[in-house]
Amino acid sequence: QVQVVESGGGLVQAGGSLRLSCAVSGRTYNNYHMGWFRQAPGKEREFVAARRWNDANTYYADSVKGRFTISRDNAKNTVYLQMNSLGPEDTAVYYCAADSARFTYDWEKWDFWGQGTQVTVSS
Repeated sequence: QVQVVESGGGLVQAGGSLRLSCAVSGRTYNNYHMGWFRQAPGKEREFVAARRWNDANTYYADSVKGRFTISRDNAKNTVYLQMNSLGPEDTAVYYCAADSARFTYDWEKWDFWGQGTQVTVSS
């Protein structure tokens, strides 16, 4: 079993930055893809960013490319999401997820989830 716990959300003004953290414990962390997803009110959960475990490639949704950066610190079993140039459209609950199967953008196929952390961007 894998436990995932996010932190770092909050309220920020448009144009500001936040860094989310995701601590992972349980089975071998290094064998898992790590991803960030978000869900805004009334909308479906969507892919934001991910990093594969086996080749360290990173993937981003077009809406965040160039503004968000995903990174992982294997020594700390932690993955981060640095979010810059935030806008009101980024307001959502952000979820961290882990999965050991074939990499996918489809959130429904990811196995392990955190409880989510709220990010609110005021205009």
